[in-house]
Amino acid sequence: MPSPFSDLSVIIPVMNEKGTIAGLIGALRKLYAGATIIVADDGSTDGTRGIVKAISEADRNVLFLDRRKRNVKGLTASVVDSALRTLTEKIVVMDGDLQHPPEVVGDIYGLLDANDIVVGVRTSVKDWGVHRKVISKTMAYIAYATFKARGRPTTNDIMSGFFGIRAGLFKRIALSHRESFVHTGYKVLLDILRLAPANVRIGEVYYSTFHLRRSGTSKLNYKRIVDTVVSTFR
Repeated sequence: MPSPFSDLSVIIPVMNEKGTIAGLIGALRKLYAGATIIVADDGSTDGTRGIVKAISEADRNVLFLDRRKRNVKGLTASVVDSALRTLTEKIVVMDGDLQHPPEVVGDIYGLLDANDIVVGVRTSVKDWGVHRKVISKTMAYIAYATFKARGRPTTNDIMSGFFGIRAGLFKRIALSHRESFVHTGYKVLLDILRLAPANVRIGEVYYSTFHLRRSGTSKLNYKRIVDTVVSTFR
C-alpha cells in the first residue's frame, strides 16, 4: 500500500526563513505523511540552510535544494527548478513563512483530482497596511482584466502564491516556455496562467488566515512590482 499523500510534492521556496521553516516542515510531515517536501533555498544567510539540511538528513521525504550557485535567483526560478525535479503527480506551492496555512494544503490536494490547477484564494488579508493593499489590489486588477480580455485562464486571486497544479502540466509549461517565465519574479502562478492552455480546469480553495510574515523580511520591492505588471502583457 502506498503511503498517504505519496503522490504529492510540496514546494517551499525560501530565503532567510529560520524562524518558521522547521515549524512548517513539522506541520506538513504530521498532516501529510508520505508527501515529499522540497525546500528550495536561494542563498539564505540566517541559518535556514542548516536547519533544513539537518531535517532532510533525518527524513528522506524532505529534500533540500541548494540554489546558492544558480546564475538566476528568484522565487519563480526556485519553484520551477523544484517542479522539474518532482516525481509525484501533484504539486502544491506555498511560502515558507507560515503566511499560508498548512491545513489548507490537503484541500488543494484533494481538488486536484478534478482540476489542473487549484488556487488558494485569500478572503481577507490581516495586518497589511494601506500602501501594500493598494499595490496588491492594483496589480491583481490589471492582471485579471488583461487575462480576461485575452481569453486566458484566470482566478479570483491571480496573485496568489499558494496553489496546486498537476506536475505533468507544470513540467510541460516550464519546458516549452522556459524563457517566458519571469524567473527573477515572485508570482509564479501568474506566469503559469499566462502560459497554460486556455482550457485548463481551475479550482479554488478559500481561506482567511493570510497574515504578515512571522520572521524574515518581505521579498516585495518596486523592481519586482514592475516585472510582475510588465509580465501580464507579454
